[in-house]
Amino acid sequence: MLKISLIVPAFNEERLLAAALASIRAAAGAFDVRGWNWELIVCDNNSTDRTAEIARESGATVVFEPFNQISRARNAGAARASGEWLVFVDADSQPSRELFEDAAAQIEGGRCLAAGSTVVFERLRGPAALILQGWNVLSRLMKWAAGSFVMCEAAAFRELSGFSEQFFAGEEIDLFRKLKRFARKKSRTVVILHRHPLLTSDRKVRLYTWKEFFAFMAKASFSAGRALRERSACYPWYDGRR
Repeated sequence: MLKISLIVPAFNEERLLAAALASIRAAAGAFDVRGWNWELIVCDNNSTDRTAEIARESGATVVFEPFNQISRARNAGAARASGEWLVFVDADSQPSRELFEDAAAQIEGGRCLAAGSTVVFERLRGPAALILQGWNVLSRLMKWAAGSFVMCEAAAFRELSGFSEQFFAGEEIDLFRKLKRFARKKSRTVVILHRHPLLTSDRKVRLYTWKEFFAFMAKASFSAGRALRERSACYPWYDGRR
């Protein structure tokens, strides 16, 4: 019987985690109707708030990763996972039953090796909405997944050594570049689901100024991506603003 491992990396997510886990559990009904087993794993990435407590109250298995890095948190969750498929969902995101239905259909089809999803924010207007729309177009063209939703066959994930721990941001794009090459060798596919986009938090838009956003983008671009290997340069993920 097929088993799906749902993995949620979480750093100081007490405000949004309960809603995210409730959404994941409801969406997992798409697996239940197929008779599939599933497990919910939360990686507490050295949080200083009630993240781990909230996760346990929800019935999730909680693992601890002391080094504050998204790649390590996702890999630590995957190391505990026992499913044939891994589905990573960020702690500030709420997948729908329909999105998981689409994901399950890809698994059932047999050709899909990995998948991501387009994303949507609530009440997003102006330039931020255009940037998000641009990302969704780029994601589908390049088959790059947003980190907020990553689905991958567990065997392929482990053969490729998971998320690179050299990166403090952009690790999902690095992984999907490797997955695309791997899929071609195996005559498999990588897809970006788009009929039911993932609802995810717009907090980076609300908490960071355009000056901060463009400063990060400029440093990442002019360093040819080397800045993504520096924790200090990737402050929107690690400075604790919530």
